[in-house]
Amino acid sequence: MADFFIKLDGLTVKRGEKEILKDIHLTIGKNEQWAVAGASGSGKTTLAHTLAGKHFYTGKLQFSTNISSTDIVVVDQQHHFKNLSNISQFYYQQRYNASDAEDSITVEMLLQLSNPAGKRIVCGIETSVLPQKLHIDQLLQKPLIQLSNGENKRLQIATAVLHEPKLLILDNPYIGLDSEGRKMLSAILNTLSKAGVKLLLISSTPDLPECITHISLLEKGRLITTDRKTFTTGAWNNQQKFNINRQLLHHLKPGYTHSFEFAIRMRQVEIQYGNKKILSNINWEVRRGERWSISGPNGAGKSTLLSLVTGDNTKAYSNEIYLFDKKRGSGESIWDIKKNIGYVSPEMHVFFDYTATVFETVASGIFDSIGLFRHVNGQQREQVLQWLSLLQLQQLEGKLLSRLSAGEQRLVLLARALVKNPPLLILDEPCQGLDAVHIQQFREIIDDICHTFNTTLLYVSHYKEEIPSCVTKFLILENGSAREAAGL
Repeated sequence: MADFFIKLDGLTVKRGEKEILKDIHLTIGKNEQWAVAGASGSGKTTLAHTLAGKHFYTGKLQFSTNISSTDIVVVDQQHHFKNLSNISQFYYQQRYNASDAEDSITVEMLLQLSNPAGKRIVCGIETSVLPQKLHIDQLLQKPLIQLSNGENKRLQIATAVLHEPKLLILDNPYIGLDSEGRKMLSAILNTLSKAGVKLLLISSTPDLPECITHISLLEKGRLITTDRKTFTTGAWNNQQKFNINRQLLHHLKPGYTHSFEFAIRMRQVEIQYGNKKILSNINWEVRRGERWSISGPNGAGKSTLLSLVTGDNTKAYSNEIYLFDKKRGSGESIWDIKKNIGYVSPEMHVFFDYTATVFETVASGIFDSIGLFRHVNGQQREQVLQWLSLLQLQQLEGKLLSRLSAGEQRLVLLARALVKNPPLLILDEPCQGLDAVHIQQFREIIDDICHTFNTTLLYVSHYKEEIPSCVTKFLILENGSAREAAGL
């Protein structure tokens, strides 16, 4: 009997003429649990999908036992879900409209569909307690489309476990989770490991459960293997640091359309869906030029709060909310609001048009559309090219968004949020999937933009180290209530 579980011998994966994975040699023992680390765009997700049979490859890929594609489950970095008609026809704002969301299946329905045989125990865990272990037991009646990013991540893992995989591959499973959620995930992965489930974690951050014994580092498609004891988290940071073109940044024009004193004012804001109160008695003011951190556990109401500002939530009209000194519902259109805002979020990433090129994706930010449907004039084209150059994405200009790594896609969507150089930037977990070098580069750019143009900033992150140094004000959400704090 073979003494390995997986063996890769000279495995190479090409996309067109480009080699994504180059001559990979790796042996994973039967009693070993592995993680694959590396910078954004290094080939980590391609490796995961190749093991699951989703990419053509040359070289050899062997499993020690007879494993079919149904025995390998990949929990992708981005979640995807379908409606009751079993098709994906959701739109971004639908998650905030209760009547429209009725076509979405609920958490409980998805769990039942993932366990059609009604098995009592899967992977050593009783199915009756699985929702509780993953903290989704309070979400069973909630439509999938209304879940927060972190709630969706926990549900992804629950459905993967219900499929009883022989190999469970998790692509950046910790991103989007709050600190408690990360501890909880580590605990469940340790439990799965003890139950005999083979794990492979794909990671761009140092978060790893104790059960991981070995780590491979991918660098530009090539693999360096090591054991956990000799691996240092600094290996995530060994990319060459980017040099920000500050001269170009300072020549950019601000996208102000009018002056204002307050970007946001909310008076006793209440948001409720059915019997569930999401936001309760929110009183909050954001003056022009202030930079705020918005924090709180998964499901605390952060995304709902931001949706009231971006114009995506119709419940703004039933509350006393002022944006750029004008009361919502006083005749302004959603486009009047959006033209002063640059916005990125994990949810927007899910709904974006992946058939668009990088240039088209960034250019769509000028018109606040999900996809480019208008002609770009010469001045606007130069505007897009400047931001692509600033984020060192110019070499990807003509590539399809779908052909990029998740980290590269996120950088492109960041460029889309910045392309107007708007007076208000709303960055909801903007660094998900980025490696440490790109995170530091992005923090410096945001600091420079805010100081140069007096930009107002709302920044959401579960990681303190991701928050730009320009942030001086802190709003903490918990159970739908908000309080201002001196710091995190």
